[in-house]
Amino acid sequence: MPKYTALLCPDRETPGVWIAEFPAGPQAHSFGPSPGEALAFVLAFLKAQGRPLPPDVQAVEVGVDAA
Repeated sequence: MPKYTALLCPDRETPGVWIAEFPAGPQAHSFGPSPGEALAFVLAFLKAQGRPLPPDVQAVEVGVDAA
């Protein structure tokens, strides 16, 4: 089974809501009341689509001087 990068973060506009996103897949994102539930929702969406994701993205960390 291929592995993919998933991003999990709190929704800045809605307290108590989490966002799960697979950057490799268009429209592959969802919201939920916890990181696990948001991830479960997006995984269910991807399974229902029945299409494989394109190749995974490459994640890099960069420093940003936000002064």
